[in-house]
Amino acid sequence: MSLTPILQFGTSRFLQAHADLFISQARDGGQDVGPITIVQSSGDATRARRLDALTRPFPVRIEGLSDGAAITETIRVSSVTRALSTATDWDRVADIFAQEARIVLSNTGDAGYAPRSADGTLGFNQGKSYPAKLTDLLRLRFAHGAAPIQIMPLELIAENGAVLKKRVLSLAAQDPPAFRAYLCNDVIWVNSLVDRIVSEPLEPAGAVAEPYALWAIEAQPGLVVPCRHPCVRVVDDLAQIEALKLFVLNLGHSFLAERWRCSDGDSNVFVRHMMQDPAALTTVLWDEVRPAFAATGWGAEFDAYHRTTLDRFANPFLDHRLADIAQNHAQKVARRIGGFLAFAAKNGDDTPKPVLTAIAQKHQELQP
Repeated sequence: MSLTPILQFGTSRFLQAHADLFISQARDGGQDVGPITIVQSSGDATRARRLDALTRPFPVRIEGLSDGAAITETIRVSSVTRALSTATDWDRVADIFAQEARIVLSNTGDAGYAPRSADGTLGFNQGKSYPAKLTDLLRLRFAHGAAPIQIMPLELIAENGAVLKKRVLSLAAQDPPAFRAYLCNDVIWVNSLVDRIVSEPLEPAGAVAEPYALWAIEAQPGLVVPCRHPCVRVVDDLAQIEALKLFVLNLGHSFLAERWRCSDGDSNVFVRHMMQDPAALTTVLWDEVRPAFAATGWGAEFDAYHRTTLDRFANPFLDHRLADIAQNHAQKVARRIGGFLAFAAKNGDDTPKPVLTAIAQKHQELQP
C-alpha cells in the first residue's frame, strides 16, 4: 500500500464530486498529489459497502448547463486508495495520521463540530465529536515527533479553519504547554469555502453533480494547495465569497426547504420543481437579502451571483431533493438565515426582513 499524504474525514457524495474528483484529475494530469485515505468518522456500519467501493474508480456524473450549452459527462475518480472507519480501524487511522498525513480534509456535516458528552473522556471513544477525535490524533502526532501538518476543513462554517482550531485548543486546555504551542505554531489551520451542488448519490459509490464548482482557499504563509485545478482558487480574503455562498445559495436552499416542509413534504419534489414558480424566492433574495450586500458595497457581486444561483437552481438535469436539503434543517436555518440577519445588522442594513425573520424565530422557538 502506497503512502497517502492526504487523509480525509467524511465519505459524503459531496467530497466524492469535489475534492476527491479534483485530486483525481490532477493526478491524471501528471501532478504529484495525493493519494487519499478516506475515513468514515460516524461509525455507521450500513455504509461498509460504500467504503469498499470508494477504493476502486467510481463515477461522478456531471450534468447541467455551462454558458447555455448542455453538459453530460462521466468522470472516473481514482484518487482514493484506502477507506477506513474510526469505529473499526482506529489504530490504522492513528498510524496514518501520525506518520503519513501531510494534509487533513474534512466534511463531517452540519452537526459535526457540536460538542458531545464523550469529548472529555481519555483515549479513543467512537462517541466523540470530530474535533475531539482530531485532538486525540494531534496528540499522537505530537508524541511521534511533532511533524507539521495542514488541517483543511471543508464544512460550511465561516472561517472554518479558525473555528476548528479554537475548538481543538479548547479541548486541549489542560494539555502541556508544549503541545498547545505545537497546535499554534506547527499546525496550519486553513480557512476554505466549497461550492458545488451534488444532487444525488450513485451506488455503491459516486455522485451526480452540476458543472459549477469552486474550492476557494484563503492564502497564508506555509499554505500547501492540495492540487492545481481550474476550480481551486487561492484568495487573500474569503469574506465576500463566503457571504455570497452562505447567504444567497445556501440561504435560498433553506428557504425553499422551509416552504417544502410547510407543504405536503413530498419526497419527490426537487429544487428545479420549485423554480417553476420562483417568485417567492426571487422576492426574498431581492427585497430582503440584496440590501445587506449593497450596504457592504457588494451589490454588483450579489447581482452576478444571484443570476448564477437561479440558473443553478433551475438546472433541468439535477434531481436535487428538498428532502435532502431539509436534513438538519434547524441548524441550517440558524447558520444561514439567522447568520444572515446578524450579517445585515452588522453592516448597517436596517431594512425590514419579515419573511426571513419569521423563519429564524420559528426555529429558534422550536429549539429545546
